[in-house]
Amino acid sequence: MDAATFFGLERVPGKPTTWCMEVVPGLTSGTGALFGGCGLGAAIEVMEQLTGRPCVWATAQYLSFAHPPSVVELDALEVVRGHRISQACVIAHVGDTEILTVLGALGQRPLDLEGQWATRPHVLGPAESPPREMMARHEGRIASRLDARLASGRAPSEFPGRVGTGNAALWVRLPEVLDMSAAALAIIGDFVPFGISQALGERAGGNSLDNTLRIAHRVPTEWVLADVRIHAIADGFGHGLVHLWAEDGTLLGTASQSTIVRAWRDDQRHPLTELEGDDPR
Repeated sequence: MDAATFFGLERVPGKPTTWCMEVVPGLTSGTGALFGGCGLGAAIEVMEQLTGRPCVWATAQYLSFAHPPSVVELDALEVVRGHRISQACVIAHVGDTEILTVLGALGQRPLDLEGQWATRPHVLGPAESPPREMMARHEGRIASRLDARLASGRAPSEFPGRVGTGNAALWVRLPEVLDMSAAALAIIGDFVPFGISQALGERAGGNSLDNTLRIAHRVPTEWVLADVRIHAIADGFGHGLVHLWAEDGTLLGTASQSTIVRAWRDDQRHPLTELEGDDPR
């Protein structure tokens, strides 16, 4: 299926620049709310449909939560349309409550100048990497629709443990999605909270405040390596970056986030913060 079908996106009759999607359990995080990567991915798909151009970058600010069976409406606006580049925005809301705001640029500029300077980590391939452990709260959620293999890192059962290097990696594929689109990469890029526990060596994660996706290349690939790099955790917030690699070593893009760091709700032995939420990954 394509990304629009995966998200359940439909145009709203009589509103040519508005789409809607039902928040079903398969689009939610471990907290039971709409997964941030799904919200960003749906908005990217809407902007691409509106402008007829591919996403270059998009940034989401997460403002509130949407739980099943809510219906999210996505109001899109092409703010500026140039010869090759469009600037657009999407306001996603449930009723009068704004859930997230997404800004983005879309387009293509054929140019002979190009290169790739980021370095992919040396890890085992997806066939050799063990499956990522699923927790009970992930059953029926977005995590159950992903095939994730632990390329570099520790399983949840290994925490608490030693402080990590700040780097961890997962091989991820979406069996239901045939095309590795920008919208699909938005889901795979939403894994900075996974790296929080790996860096701290604690049973902790986070709720995303934002997510910025930047698209570098588009090449066919079944698996994507989410190369997570935590930069710092301070004052209750965590900051990090995910490099998104195709199997052939092509850098597909990057995703950066800031998160509210929280202890996992199922573990009160190491309370990093008040247990208002848990790691949706």
